[in-house]
Amino acid sequence: MTAISERVSGPTEQQTSKTVSQSVFDGSRLRVVLLVDVCDGAQQQFLEAYEQMGKQVASVPGHVSDQLCQSIENPSQWLITSEWESAPPFLAWVNSEEHVRMVEPMHSCIRDTRSLRFHIVRETGGEKAAAASGRRLQSEPRIGDGVIRHALTFTVKPGSERKVAELLANYESPEARVDDTTRLCRTSLFMHGNRVVRAIEVRGDLLAALRHVARQPGIRAVEEAINPYLEQDRDLNDQESARVFFTRAALPAVHHVTAGRESEEVERHALFYPARPGMGMKLAELLARQDERAADDPRGPVSRSTVFERDDVVVRLVDVRGGLEAVDPAVALGLADSAQVAELTTLLDEGAAEKGGDLSRLLSLARMELVTDRRSAQDA
Repeated sequence: MTAISERVSGPTEQQTSKTVSQSVFDGSRLRVVLLVDVCDGAQQQFLEAYEQMGKQVASVPGHVSDQLCQSIENPSQWLITSEWESAPPFLAWVNSEEHVRMVEPMHSCIRDTRSLRFHIVRETGGEKAAAASGRRLQSEPRIGDGVIRHALTFTVKPGSERKVAELLANYESPEARVDDTTRLCRTSLFMHGNRVVRAIEVRGDLLAALRHVARQPGIRAVEEAINPYLEQDRDLNDQESARVFFTRAALPAVHHVTAGRESEEVERHALFYPARPGMGMKLAELLARQDERAADDPRGPVSRSTVFERDDVVVRLVDVRGGLEAVDPAVALGLADSAQVAELTTLLDEGAAEKGGDLSRLLSLARMELVTDRRSAQDA
């Protein structure tokens, strides 16, 4: 899971935008906290696995330091904290296959984990000390909208797309209320070729919401029904198999902007931007930067936008007044002018980049097919 935080200012732009509620692109340092519940008697095995992982992570670009702590009250409770130069290098590492392989030895001795990510706002010594050391702090406290956004993505076997879409469109919606503090707000499911993207919005605890959904009989049934069509095999009855699948399927939200232009005519759409190898985060940042600028235009058609990114998969979820057909293709794609079109083309994979000169064609290729969009009664 990835928690995203409001962007107040960019690394080179100091202007505050009240419309941007969440982003990883502010350039400030990141503190990652991992709470770990170790199986009884497995403490030494866990320590040895951590020491091996620590040697590897020390060479990861953007990594600054980390600490391993053990509870003084319960020997099964451990805490790993790490500091990173900024959020993007951490996300690039934690969402990589290298990370999946690196942490594998630890999971045989762990009962449960919980990951929390924070931009650093203040520290002892103040901003002068941080500036003297070259460390960047988040400039101001942020105010979000109380909604956590996350997505999952996976691919299905070519030729099975229609069947999978049918299964995913007809599942029984889970109970929106998770507990006294957590509620499911909205689930939007799209397909692009054989790629599935499921975006969810939650108020409260995202992890609790995901576990709540996974326990629902209707959800369990549809997950089992699509298993034969998945390109990546999984066994939901095998905890390790399920963990690896959903780790690889996680598509974190890296930027969200709300322009404050609500309308009954708003339609939700999703656009898929296949990035060149290694360019996914740069592409996501370009789209985030353009969406932030567009949100400041009171006449703009986009009322809300969320950018999701993992490796070379970038998805932009947008709520548009009047639908995409009524919007200039460049604006729909999240671009302001020809200069941004050229920059976008350099970041897209070769197949998509060839269509960069024809924005209508590029928009058509980027559009994802809506499978289902469900909102809880309280949020409808």
